[in-house]
Amino acid sequence: MEALHREGRAIGVSNFPPDRVTDLLVFNEVVPAVNQIETHPFNQQVEARAFHTEHGIQHESWGPFAEGQHGIFTNAVLRAVAERHHKTVTPVIMWWLTQRGVVAIPKSVVPERIAENVDAFGFQLSPEDLAAIAGLDTKTTSFFDHRDPAMVQALGERRLDL
Repeated sequence: MEALHREGRAIGVSNFPPDRVTDLLVFNEVVPAVNQIETHPFNQQVEARAFHTEHGIQHESWGPFAEGQHGIFTNAVLRAVAERHHKTVTPVIMWWLTQRGVVAIPKSVVPERIAENVDAFGFQLSPEDLAAIAGLDTKTTSFFDHRDPAMVQALGERRLDL
């Protein structure tokens, strides 16, 4: 990967918690440009984001809408923030991520949802809005733990089946 970096390519990682990124920093020359990790209002990754900022790594969210889990689009806190700004929950989440310096590239093939994603700009969340959303953080994954050896094994076996 470092040879590719010398040829002008960027290095990025996915699902690397700070201790795994530290391994990269200690034992390699190149700092990853980006780390894509599960980040949404219910798993905000506050500590990881601070670590990324400290080391010049761009934090990117995967699953910014928690794949619709936990009633994210009907959550009372998120809906109240959205109503104050005359928006839906989708642009509130997108702007919440953007305002925190987290990149999100949401996936959709539905034209209405794509329009909602674009509607994420042109407003600011207040400190009160940010505090309300911060209160939703459970600090736990909505999917699976990438540090669980059994899960890593299963993912590796799945990859080999492709």
